Amino acid sequence: MMSPSLLRAYRRTHYTACGVVVRVGRRTPDALFAQLGARQAVFVTAWNPRSRRMPQGWNDRMQRRLAQRLRRFVVVAADGRLGRWHEAHLLVAADARGMLRLARMFRQRGVVVARQGQRARLVLLV
Repeated sequence: MMSPSLLRAYRRTHYTACGVVVRVGRRTPDALFAQLGARQAVFVTAWNPRSRRMPQGWNDRMQRRLAQRLRRFVVVAADGRLGRWHEAHLLVAADARGMLRLARMFRQRGVVVARQGQRARLVLLV
């Protein structure tokens, strides 16, 4: 179960890729999809599994492993920020189902799915 404060934090975070900011519950700007050449994308990370802070070196190592698994997809560097908190993300132009499986492998609690013409949504992996 996710605490209400953690859920609020996920929803308030600014997810950024290709100079475009994406917010959960708000329509994703079309500019993001034009740059990706896709109609759907997923923000995913390997940082801080199960929402537990890990050392920078560990997070970087796991993020490289995640990127390696995504090498056949269109992937751009992304970022998640809320106040002073920050996590590196990857934005993957792919169907959400495969990314959900991968996020579970890296013990993540959620991903943000963006679809053209729709609001970004948080998908919890509890």
